[in-house]
Amino acid sequence: MKEVKLLSKGNILTAIGGIIGGVGGYFYWLKVGCVSGTCPITSSPVMSVIWGMMMGGLLFSMFTGKRQASGENKRDNTD
Repeated sequence: MKEVKLLSKGNILTAIGGIIGGVGGYFYWLKVGCVSGTCPITSSPVMSVIWGMMMGGLLFSMFTGKRQASGENKRDNTD
């Protein structure tokens, strides 16, 4: 059976982005956060960190492109 590697080469940049985003989300809550509690994301440090992790992971995942082998997985438009 094959082992599933969560932090393979393709996912390491996404994980780094999630960590950076989580730290950024915490600092956003710390400096800007919503005092009244009416803001669903910035009123709680946990929600700010989770939101920051998701946004950071999505942003950094844009830079992990998979390269295609020459000739494989290309569509032949000769129809």
